[in-house]
Amino acid sequence: MLNQEQVLIPYQTSSLPPGPWLVFAPHADDETFGMGGSLTKANQQGIETHVIVITDGALGGDSDDLVAVRDQEVRRAIDLLGVKSLQCWQEPDRGIESSERLMAITSQAICELAPASVFFPGALEIHPDHRATAQLVWAALQGLPDADPTPQAYAYEICVQNPVNRLIDITAQLAVKQQAMAIYASQNSQNNYPELVLALNKTRTFSLPDHVSHAEGFYCFAAADLSQSLQDVMRKVMDLYH
Repeated sequence: MLNQEQVLIPYQTSSLPPGPWLVFAPHADDETFGMGGSLTKANQQGIETHVIVITDGALGGDSDDLVAVRDQEVRRAIDLLGVKSLQCWQEPDRGIESSERLMAITSQAICELAPASVFFPGALEIHPDHRATAQLVWAALQGLPDADPTPQAYAYEICVQNPVNRLIDITAQLAVKQQAMAIYASQNSQNNYPELVLALNKTRTFSLPDHVSHAEGFYCFAAADLSQSLQDVMRKVMDLYH
């Protein structure tokens, strides 16, 4: 017998994950398009948030000085969202690899910022940098020193629906998210990203009460999941649909 809907999707919103937060974004804009409403809500509730943008985003547009433009855009956006700190690692766009060097940098960042919750893109995202970031952060969490507490792992949606087991109501934060998305003019000139993001956030209210106009979806992993590969965990998640 197939699982009922409530096994696959929440029918109520969740409170925010514990802070501090550390959000890994493959590119400047992913943090805003993916979870800008939740970042705003965290700031409003006094939760400290940090963002790390991994790539330079050099392949995401036509401007001659695109890297500098995107750097300026993300700094304006995270300021609006109330993010406490930003790191831009300037790795090659479409070139994220789980090398020893990048793994070490990722692990060090997690240890230094000591977040209670770590966020990375969903494993079923389309862009290879999104999926590579998920793999990178997952491996870094698995390799943290035993003496350090392991943060709670959360996947967030950017471009497409991924499996989710948490829905955050961003109705009251929607206007701020829209303002932050509008800052990314270099990207919005390539596609109607804010419209597509809002459609995804609207779709995420399908199982929620009608007073929730928009929601952001997350998958909260169990601590025991980190003993397995991300691929194996996602296969088990997908098995719930069959």
